[in-house]
Amino acid sequence: MFENKDSIRWGIIGCGNVTEVKSGPAYQITEGFELFGVMRRNLDKAEDYAKRHKVSFYTDDANALIHHPEIDAIYIATPPDTHKLYGLQVAAAGKPCCIEKPMAPTYAESLAIYNAFKEKDIPLFIAYYRRSLPRFLKIKEWLSENMIGEVRHIKWYKSRTASPLDISGEYNWRTDAKIAPAGYFDDLASHGLDLFIFLLGDVVKANGFATNQQGLYSAYDAVSGSWMHKNGVMGSGSWNFGANEAKDEVEIIGSDGIIRFSVLDEEPVELLTPEKSIVEVIEHPKHLHEFHVLNMKKHLAKKGTHPSTGESGLHTAWVMDAILN
Repeated sequence: MFENKDSIRWGIIGCGNVTEVKSGPAYQITEGFELFGVMRRNLDKAEDYAKRHKVSFYTDDANALIHHPEIDAIYIATPPDTHKLYGLQVAAAGKPCCIEKPMAPTYAESLAIYNAFKEKDIPLFIAYYRRSLPRFLKIKEWLSENMIGEVRHIKWYKSRTASPLDISGEYNWRTDAKIAPAGYFDDLASHGLDLFIFLLGDVVKANGFATNQQGLYSAYDAVSGSWMHKNGVMGSGSWNFGANEAKDEVEIIGSDGIIRFSVLDEEPVELLTPEKSIVEVIEHPKHLHEFHVLNMKKHLAKKGTHPSTGESGLHTAWVMDAILN
């Protein structure tokens, strides 16, 4: 589609906090990409973003951005409840798209988005950028080299205390069940589950329990789940967002050793066997989406295949739905 195009011009729907450092600048520093336009429902904030980031076009009308003749592709960076709305519009416009994670609040909505792009054979990416980060590629390398033998089990414990915002009762879309039914699980645990699928392969069975223990907001605040990968590796997870302390601990247990790391924190990655101990500190880039965006460029130029597509994002959505029943 873009093999011979010198520059691919992107537009962002929803230029909020996530686009300030994590994602937006990645479209500007990637050779062959240009951030041409941004949309936000508040026109003054859209103008402010455009001026600070030196973006040519800004608007408060998503339709105007999607159908702008000088914009080639769209990045949807809004809360999950509008991903389907905007995703279907982008698909109808025939433009490649990257959608923030999770793909949508439910598997059914994710499937609708996926089908819309598949029917038109238009590239669709999901912003599970951890699949492209060097830190996690090192873990995938260790696994591919069988450095801990045959993998048996993966487990993740993620907790944090209730935040001042949670306690205050002020509105937060991340804990509004109408937008994110599982609250921080949707926002944070989706990253880990998608990463585990990337590292260990597709999941064939999953189940779990979810509840609201604190009563601070409408979404779930405690989730536990278990799953089985196609290759027989078992998995388990516990996520609690009202605990006494913050933890982010993952262990991949093999027949000959263990790999330890964190999904959301930047702890060292560790490999431990009876014969060796490896500890590596692999820093993230300043703009976390940098390698994710670079891989999109390669994919669109047909010089590679992106690790996080609509198909993989759809599978992660299915796993999350299965855990939440």
